[in-house]
Amino acid sequence: MKTAMLTALALFAALAQAAQPDHPIADLSAYQPLQILPDKTSPTHWEFDLDPALQQARREGRNIYLVLSAWDCHFCARYEHFLARNAKALAPPFRRHKLLFVYLPSALEAQGQHVYLKAGGQSRVYADFQRALGDERTKRMVYPVIWLLDPALKNLSQLPYGTGTFETVEDQLEVIGPALVKP
Repeated sequence: MKTAMLTALALFAALAQAAQPDHPIADLSAYQPLQILPDKTSPTHWEFDLDPALQQARREGRNIYLVLSAWDCHFCARYEHFLARNAKALAPPFRRHKLLFVYLPSALEAQGQHVYLKAGGQSRVYADFQRALGDERTKRMVYPVIWLLDPALKNLSQLPYGTGTFETVEDQLEVIGPALVKP
């Protein structure tokens, strides 16, 4: 009985670990994403260092399409699969107009008070980061969160987020319009 219970616990632990991928749920490689993994100093502190993305965007003269997603979020998976399914139509405008796709993989357990975004050496909790951007959606965090930013962290467009995020290619292209750098 004890052996069976230990075996079951070991199997459960292995399955739980396998269920937490360190990569996007869908294949987003067509967008050449820069993935930034969180520094999880504790279960209540998930910090994403945006400095590498900001430096790359400045160096390459690009704006940033920042996606904060959760591996266990149904709507995040739906959005990522939408992007993957429509990569032929969407990835070329991302490249042609110099839009840097930055992907921040998280989990639903990491809610606003646990998510920190670091830029310019300053770490801010999610709501403070939103306010610093001038993002008007500061009521609560709903995954996926998407921002269009310039390399100085200026918010280029107020985007929808959560359940109804971009249902068509036309919607997606219209929303990224303000961030497109003319070739």
